Amino acid sequence: MTRNTQSSYHHPRMLRHTGRFSPVRIQSMHHQSGHHIRLVLAPGRSLYEALVEPLRDINVTSASTTILGGHFEHLEYCVAPPDPSGNAMIAYSKPIDAGAAFMVFGNATIGKDMNGRPLVHCHATLRTESGQVKGGHIVPQTSVIGNTPITVLVTALEGFELRQAFDNETNIPLLKPYKES
Repeated sequence: MTRNTQSSYHHPRMLRHTGRFSPVRIQSMHHQSGHHIRLVLAPGRSLYEALVEPLRDINVTSASTTILGGHFEHLEYCVAPPDPSGNAMIAYSKPIDAGAAFMVFGNATIGKDMNGRPLVHCHATLRTESGQVKGGHIVPQTSVIGNTPITVLVTALEGFELRQAFDNETNIPLLKPYKES
């Protein structure tokens, strides 16, 4: 008896860092405390507004979140293939319109962009209305929550904050931990 081991899954890809080598690949910080919040995202709001505004109201500017899934009236995402120019490790695609979709599961990181404004970086798996399963970087400003609230588990980061900064090794901006300013 022979088994067919072929799969329709993609093979892992090799990404080469294009910038200067850094001996510290993972930058991390730790604090003895932090608090957990159950947040309900309001229907009709963008993912960005629904996450940033209620957290800002309770003085949370850096957090890790788990989005437990829910319907989006409109959802856009992009993917990050290797940069064809070779100047950076990856280059985001143009936004892909998934239309009305169901987010199966997502993780969003909240921090500050290079200008100090709130930044939401979200990865998620989604199912389109036609049943296709997709995944990638959600565009939080243009992705609008559907008629049903979506539950999010939030871990507020304390003692440090996440700020976007240029990374010399990947040649792209990344969220990095810094002592609170």
